[in-house]
Amino acid sequence: MELEGNKDAFSAQLITNEIKGTNKAVTFFELVKPYFKHLQDSGQTSRYNAEKPRINHFKKFLKNQDITFPEITEGLLKKFQVYLKVERGNGERSIVNAMVVIRTIFNLAIREDIVDRKHYPFGKGRIVIRFPQSLKIGLSREELTALEDAEMESDMERHARNVWLISFYFAGMRISDVLKLKWSDFKDGRLYYQMNKNNKVLSLKTPDKAAAIFKQYEVDKWHKDDFVFPELKKANLDDAHDILIKSKNGNKNINKYLRLIAERLKFDKPLSMHIARHTFGSLSGDKIPIQMLQKLYRHSDITTTINYQKAFIFRDADDALDAVLNS
Repeated sequence: MELEGNKDAFSAQLITNEIKGTNKAVTFFELVKPYFKHLQDSGQTSRYNAEKPRINHFKKFLKNQDITFPEITEGLLKKFQVYLKVERGNGERSIVNAMVVIRTIFNLAIREDIVDRKHYPFGKGRIVIRFPQSLKIGLSREELTALEDAEMESDMERHARNVWLISFYFAGMRISDVLKLKWSDFKDGRLYYQMNKNNKVLSLKTPDKAAAIFKQYEVDKWHKDDFVFPELKKANLDDAHDILIKSKNGNKNINKYLRLIAERLKFDKPLSMHIARHTFGSLSGDKIPIQMLQKLYRHSDITTTINYQKAFIFRDADDALDAVLNS
């Protein structure tokens, strides 16, 4: 119908191209291949390992058949969401993560002129991706003190607690960054490190409590560029996959001993490496200006900091409740 106003230009090939599109021969899973290769080549091994099974779930849902981008409709994606929930037993966050990967590939296809934006199944009135709020609970000040002062029953428990405390002392540093700390990262009483998640550089004063922990590991220091903690000492530093696997195994092992510590200390909440970050957020509450927290967390957008920190700021709500109940 669009061609009717230009009948002189009609040809079988022209109509075929208009119907099929000259670039639309590239399918979803054909585009996934170079996308994954880019992640691997750029060293984004963790992201690759997280996104690959999500794409595999989508392929299994499609009975291992490829699909063109215009065929990825709102209705199809809603069926996929039901499949993930019912057939695979995925939670809300896992389903959202799967949608995010598909959206990423679709956006790539639009940028590469593989599909017209009119086929985009995401956005207002279509598939809207909203990340579910998760309950963020950190240790109380009393629980933190109990953890710091408790006698550990084994070297592995002591090591697990040390790694957890280092994460907390450095504003909730992620476990992947903690395990990558090298002796050469410390200069003149400060830590200089590059975050694994977004490659941003951060410098923080080394607290006295952290310095005392590091001293326990100096006996195993091989050279100035050696890792502080043992998990990556035998890793192949030229192999991002090997580093990732050893970091994951280290995190898993540390969390196992943290659970034992929590049971013995009778904590009524889980103790894991991720809780170190929540604990810093909880104890900082509204005591630290949000701009400073943004700097400590190394968030690009202050909105990210506000959304993260609001889970730990209760004073205004508590005061409002007291004003009503105690008036």
